[in-house]
Amino acid sequence: MRPVFYDLHIHSCLSPCGDADMTVNNILNMSLLKELEMIALTDHNTCRNCPALMQAAEGTGLVVVPGMELSTAEEVHVVCLFPALENAMAFDRYVYDCLPPFANRPQIFGEQTILDAEDQPVGTLEKLLVNATSIGISSLPSLMREYGGLCFPAHIDRGSYSVLSNLGALPPECGFRAVEVADPARFFADGQHAEIREQYTVVVSSDAHYLENISERDHCIHLETTDFHGLAGRML
Repeated sequence: MRPVFYDLHIHSCLSPCGDADMTVNNILNMSLLKELEMIALTDHNTCRNCPALMQAAEGTGLVVVPGMELSTAEEVHVVCLFPALENAMAFDRYVYDCLPPFANRPQIFGEQTILDAEDQPVGTLEKLLVNATSIGISSLPSLMREYGGLCFPAHIDRGSYSVLSNLGALPPECGFRAVEVADPARFFADGQHAEIREQYTVVVSSDAHYLENISERDHCIHLETTDFHGLAGRML
């Protein structure tokens, strides 16, 4: 195994709460500037900017894993990652049908811009992406098997949209093997939550909505291979 410096939770300008500067090339170049080796694009309930980022990253040496930050029916945010763009886009279509039929209002929630590999706008999404889907958290393990992906609860130490704040515990029936912690120094201080550190692979990512928030070269995960399959070896 080797240490891989990563950020597995980044939003683009397709997320309505994402800054307009979060274009695929700005994300790519900031990640390269910070000497990251692997990133995942995880917009709210969509993968539609993953094709552009993966195309832009070709030949750079940066591994881009296609992903999504899914909002479950319980309003728990879960990071979903996929082995290939085909799997991600198939899941994207499924999730979009599971969103409620509420249109985005850009003047209130922000734009939802789909880009090409040159950062040119090529479309928008009509439904508001930050709503909860109709997908229950207990159904995620079987869904991930169906689409070939993996998932883990996002920012479990936050007071909103997290599995601990909304459900009070990690559902054992889901069989999660990894969790994301936003502030591990605080969450694990004085021996707190030792059972989580012992039982799960702990991921520390940025949840960046602004370029300056993309992770520095601070956190690494030891993987057999620097790709989705290496992640799966730790998280499945």
